[in-house]
Amino acid sequence: MNDPIPKQVVRHTPAGLIHIRSFCTPGEIQSYRFDDQFGIHAQYKSIYTKRETLEKHAGKADANVVLALTENQQIVGFGVFSHPDADERWTGLGPGMMMEVKAVEVSRNLRSCKLAGDLVRLMLAHPRIEQMIAYMVGYSWTWDLDGSGMNAQQYRNMLIRLFYPHGFIELQTNEPNICLKPENLFMARIGSAVSDPVRQNFKWLRFGITP
Repeated sequence: MNDPIPKQVVRHTPAGLIHIRSFCTPGEIQSYRFDDQFGIHAQYKSIYTKRETLEKHAGKADANVVLALTENQQIVGFGVFSHPDADERWTGLGPGMMMEVKAVEVSRNLRSCKLAGDLVRLMLAHPRIEQMIAYMVGYSWTWDLDGSGMNAQQYRNMLIRLFYPHGFIELQTNEPNICLKPENLFMARIGSAVSDPVRQNFKWLRFGITP
């Protein structure tokens, strides 16, 4: 992939101006610090609690790490768009054909400020988005139900509303981890340039079938 052009949006919030930046580099991330809201709560643990994890993802080819930053360089939101792990079935479609929204998280005290939508939009502003299948997996045991005040079904519906405007649709799969809980969620966006054979293979792959 050619070097991507980072994008930035600015949002006014009760905490001041928040800058949302895409394609953050490991070097940039080293100069930022996590907001104290990211950590271990009574009923919830943040997806990532160490800045080094974001640096690691940002160093991978094709990956897009998007950060929401206060004016004093504090991370109050993050999104990670990267390739599936090597042991996941989604690699079976071929190198670079599928990329996962691995994380979207916003500091608890800023979740009403529409930062999650900004994070998703900039994650998917990827130069290869139409040549790939982007997907997300919602595991209910990773959801902050306590902090959101929602039950699992409400949280699931919230995620659908978050991703649907970007072309994601809910799809069925027999992937074992997704099938562990009925409220778990699998959504995908198939790029306009993805060929018909790849689309068909993706259909089979979702159910672990080799045609």
